Amino acid sequence: MSDAGADAAKPAKSKKLILIIVAAVVVLGGGGGGAWFFLGKKKGGEAEEEVVHHVDPKALPSFLPLDPMVVNLADPTGDRYAQVGITLEISDPKVVDRIKAFMPTIRNGILLAVSQKTTTELLQLEGKEKLAAEIRREVSTPLGYEVEDEEESADPKKKKKKRAAHNPIERVLFSSFIVQ
Repeated sequence: MSDAGADAAKPAKSKKLILIIVAAVVVLGGGGGGAWFFLGKKKGGEAEEEVVHHVDPKALPSFLPLDPMVVNLADPTGDRYAQVGITLEISDPKVVDRIKAFMPTIRNGILLAVSQKTTTELLQLEGKEKLAAEIRREVSTPLGYEVEDEEESADPKKKKKKRAAHNPIERVLFSSFIVQ
């Protein structure tokens, strides 16, 4: 009978040993995972901050038409002007109210940008595209969004220290453009 009692004690000890090992692995794994979670987070001043913006591809953009603007141009004769109708294409409809809140500042920036142009510049496609980029910057800046310059986006060697938040001002569309 002593052989039967010894055989019964061995499986009981091996089951306890297996349970202890499994419990130790679970505890160590949980502790390691917790340490990775808390210590693996980026600290504000030490690492780059990455902003992720998820855009629903099926979501329709919002369009915000601005009141038409009549502006004297920077021609040497001083008797030329432009009447410009602008519509903003916005990816996030929540931003429309923020744009309306900053509208006096935005209109001022747009008027100043257009008034620095000449008739020759505005009659060319490149001049209109450059003006649209400047207007996008004038709309984005009061809202706290950065607009990348064409030179910065063309030069892959220039890297930003901090990735800018997604700018919801997608495009500047001209609904009317008259130069006289």
